[in-house]
Amino acid sequence: MALSGMTGFGRAEGALGDWTWAIEARSVNGRNLETRFKAPPGFEALEKAIRDGSQARFQRGQVNVSVQARRAESAGAASVNIDQLERYLAAVTPYVKAKRVKRPTADGLLALRGVIEVTEAAEDPEARAALEQAIAASIGQALDALKAARLEEGAALTPVLTGMIDRVESLVAAAGTEAAAHPVLIKERFAGRMAELLGQAASEERIVQEAAAMATRADVREELDRLAGHIAAARTLIASEAAAGRRLDFLTQEFMREANTLCSKSATPALTAIGLDLKAVIEQFREQVQNVE
Repeated sequence: MALSGMTGFGRAEGALGDWTWAIEARSVNGRNLETRFKAPPGFEALEKAIRDGSQARFQRGQVNVSVQARRAESAGAASVNIDQLERYLAAVTPYVKAKRVKRPTADGLLALRGVIEVTEAAEDPEARAALEQAIAASIGQALDALKAARLEEGAALTPVLTGMIDRVESLVAAAGTEAAAHPVLIKERFAGRMAELLGQAASEERIVQEAAAMATRADVREELDRLAGHIAAARTLIASEAAAGRRLDFLTQEFMREANTLCSKSATPALTAIGLDLKAVIEQFREQVQNVE
């Protein structure tokens, strides 16, 4: 079994030259596959690797990938902006002469905004391409970890969903047993109804029509047969290697349609109670299916 959920987390780290980076990939439930990307300026080209990597691994869910990349400080050259330093000195000198402030220290001056300038070291195109390729590989690792986390969620959901289908199957069997007693009840009710009609001098054609209508309203064999087919289909989808969330969601609607009809046709309080229990389990199943890819 390879049922997959839609929530999870994956992380990968890497380094190349004076660069280090960390990739975090998260996903939550979603009707379709949606990819969101966050990275420092200059790394926009990595969005394609994230989008393609997500499409290759997932079919549904909102996937958020963040890239944090940092270059070692030694990779840049520091210099003193003399013009900016002199402007600070010119501004403070009158206050120093008036003894309103103390003479600034070298550490204090160098800490002022714009005095120290760091120029990033030039990066040749080949080195940049190698860097982006290495980060793209880490993105793949983070997405693989996310996929593994989603499969773990799917593995945890599988017995839950299977147990609910077992419960549905048990209720359908109970409904079949209860419905088997319907013919006797229908016969009794029909006999009473026929007596009423005969008392009104009804025609034989009218009596036949009334009997057919009562039988149609009370016969739930068709609904029980369809429910049995849905149960088999659900088991197949849960065991499927392909993404089954959408089809399970649709199948849940079909389950509920048959359960509603079963309740509307019920001829006994016991069958109605079984139908209500069936609807409750199907609703619980539907809620869990929303977590399946």
